[in-house]
Amino acid sequence: MIAVPSLAVLGSLAHPAREVWAHLWRTQLLELLGNTLALLAGVGAGTLVVGAGLAWLVVTYRFPGRAVLEWALVLPLAVPAYVIGFAFLGLFDFTGPVQGALRRWTGTGVRLPELRSYWGVVLMMTLVFYPYVYLLARAAFREQGAATLETARSLGRSRVRAFIEVTLPLARPSIAAGVSLAMMEALADFGTVATFGYRTLTEAVYRVWYGMFDRTAAAQVASLLLLFALALLVLERSLRGRARFTQSQRRGPGVTPLALAGWKGWAATGAGFAILALAFVLPVVQLIVWARDASGRWRASSFVTLLGNTLVLAALAAVCALALALVLAYATRLHPSALVRASARAASMGYALPGAVIAVGVLVPLAWLDRAVGHAAGWALGHSAGLVLTGSTAGLLFAYVARFLSVSFQTLEASLTKIPASLDDAARSLGASIGGTLRRIHLPLIRGGVLTALILVFVETMKEMPATLLLRPLGLDTLAIAVWERTSESLWADAAAPALAIVAAGLIPVLVVIRLSSKRP
Repeated sequence: MIAVPSLAVLGSLAHPAREVWAHLWRTQLLELLGNTLALLAGVGAGTLVVGAGLAWLVVTYRFPGRAVLEWALVLPLAVPAYVIGFAFLGLFDFTGPVQGALRRWTGTGVRLPELRSYWGVVLMMTLVFYPYVYLLARAAFREQGAATLETARSLGRSRVRAFIEVTLPLARPSIAAGVSLAMMEALADFGTVATFGYRTLTEAVYRVWYGMFDRTAAAQVASLLLLFALALLVLERSLRGRARFTQSQRRGPGVTPLALAGWKGWAATGAGFAILALAFVLPVVQLIVWARDASGRWRASSFVTLLGNTLVLAALAAVCALALALVLAYATRLHPSALVRASARAASMGYALPGAVIAVGVLVPLAWLDRAVGHAAGWALGHSAGLVLTGSTAGLLFAYVARFLSVSFQTLEASLTKIPASLDDAARSLGASIGGTLRRIHLPLIRGGVLTALILVFVETMKEMPATLLLRPLGLDTLAIAVWERTSESLWADAAAPALAIVAAGLIPVLVVIRLSSKRP
């Protein structure tokens, strides 16, 4: 059921739009493919270096400001990519305050490198998506016992070599899950690439859809995004091979942080707070300035309604996605056959699709069900039941789950992978059922992964705009819809207030999960 939207997109290839494909091949298809590959490589490398590096820094070392950075580095997760994009353009564009101040101070025509470029898009997405890697890598590093690292040190390895040869390989499932989530999010992003004028396959989907008014052709172009996502998953699995990532000796405390003295400690502090300033502080300050200018154009009652709708939808979607992801991940652990694994992968492929394409894929089965219900009602009651699922909250939640199930699934699968199978055998030999083993053994051990999966889907749902716009019930508005309606008319100041509300609503659950995950297992 969850794979139906993705399968509907793939099913559109049965009747290819030959004229559209021929036009794309003659003009821009190779450029779009090259740009998409370059974007994936840049975002993957950037989030890996920044996310894993920061996680290792705060877990392994003690330096000024570490206690603040440990939780504050997750804050950019609450900022949508399209929000940080237009905030940075407002700050650093040629007509923005930063370059204007530079020209006044220097008295010359000095200008910063152009943000509307490949490196600008990669920088924006790295700053927004690195918390995926940071959260999972930090949890993985904390869960490793100190005995393994001490053994490597006793065999002559330095702390850096022990990290590269022991700690990093053991944390690979979590890091790979975080990087793949960041790359899939970059693959499906439209707002940032459109704002910065960087042409990718996702941007082509929207241009074919709204420029050529051909939704079938747009769905066929979107099928290429599914192939990219499948290639990412297959590549990670093939590189992993037959390696296993369990740690049999995990007794005792975790890694004891090493104090960094002198310039090394301050360098670590400066690096951490520099990333935090770029990814969170500067965009939020710019939004606050804009929101202050537009404060008289918003009413408190409208904000309460928008916030309530957003929080309820996000909470329902997070719980549904978590429950289904737990079923998929646990089924894969109990019976890891090719069919079960393929089914789980198919159900989690929607994350690579833009929200608008997922919405089209959802509309296909909903329309079929509505017609079936209408025929049944006409036969039984003598009159049609009308639209039951199309334009309903249930249809919107279905789209959210289809879009973000991969977030929960990959997080839970990475957590379950690190639990040795011997624990399952021991529990079953002592009379525990499958459900009892999950409840009494696995869930307590993967508590951090469960909370992380829940919060990631919650925050992502709050930020989702295209699927909400197309599938929402009549009159149901969210904060993301409010941002879109105003940014589409270039009303940046008016869009700042709901954008800040998204950030604020996302901060509370982010702080809760980082607080709970800070406790030692």
